[in-house]
Amino acid sequence: MAKSPCALSQAHFLAKAEPLKVSINGSDMLAEVKAFSTGSFGWYLNGKTTVMVDGKAVSVQIGMNLTIVGSKEAPREG
Repeated sequence: MAKSPCALSQAHFLAKAEPLKVSINGSDMLAEVKAFSTGSFGWYLNGKTTVMVDGKAVSVQIGMNLTIVGSKEAPREG
């Protein structure tokens, strides 16, 4: 399957994108706008929350990248 081209340049994305609200097991968190070291861009979330398993609370660490498809090949400016 062919990769879709990205409709935005990196500069336009970074200037206009806003943090995304992400809900994980009822905990609302914000994924921040980010340009990744790979050259792609999107949103990044890092945090911790508690999840119940069989009546017991366990702490979980969250690491999430939301990468725009085709952003690695998108223009950096304009």
